[in-house]
Amino acid sequence: MPDTENENIGHSSHILNTSSNLLGLCFIVLTSLHVLHLAQASIIDEFTAVAIILLMASSLLSFLALRSKTKRGLFYEKIADGFFLCGLISVFITTMLIAFGVIR
Repeated sequence: MPDTENENIGHSSHILNTSSNLLGLCFIVLTSLHVLHLAQASIIDEFTAVAIILLMASSLLSFLALRSKTKRGLFYEKIADGFFLCGLISVFITTMLIAFGVIR
């Protein structure tokens, strides 16, 4: 029978690492849009802002899962996993919008 505490640490650390990296990428995209004055003319900044919120929640929850010594850590990890998946989908949509040059 696998040790649930070690399994919890393994998944949460991957979620934390990946979501924090994607969070940095989203901040670069959002900053670039504002510096180039394209934020008002596109929907890309809205999707990027949503991705930032979801990935930040995922990072915080995966950190809490790593620090938790109880079964609550598994609960935090499951929620962090859901936020991460939604954030990843939002990053994908943002990438497609940028790639195809979708502007209102």
